[in-house]
Amino acid sequence: MPDAAKRAAIGSPSSDRGYPRAARLVRRADFDAVYQQGRRRSSRQFVVFYRANGLGLSRFGMSVKRALGGAVVRNRIRRRVREIIRLHRQEIASGWDIVIHPRSSVATAPFAALAAELVDLLRSALAPEAGPR
Repeated sequence: MPDAAKRAAIGSPSSDRGYPRAARLVRRADFDAVYQQGRRRSSRQFVVFYRANGLGLSRFGMSVKRALGGAVVRNRIRRRVREIIRLHRQEIASGWDIVIHPRSSVATAPFAALAAELVDLLRSALAPEAGPR
């Protein structure tokens, strides 16, 4: 089976539900701009920093502190948050740079509850009436 057919059969990262590089914050300057010029919202399990980017698409970054645990725990947290973003990226408003700081409970909380909490937090933070300030 050709590679393209395999990716189509299992759902390639380049599909609508993928998490392409263009949807990620990767440069330190981008993170710093969100921290310095953006706003902040929090919930029980997440702290979210956000700022309008004027690009027409939302970009996501994540910061997981060493205090949350060893490498295995931190990587588990990253994978869980990245999967939530991948699955729900289309439901989140466009045109924002978003940095997510998960709390330690993210490693063990039920995935469905995490997804609902993060998506609700992002929807309320990025609501049109909230607008960039």
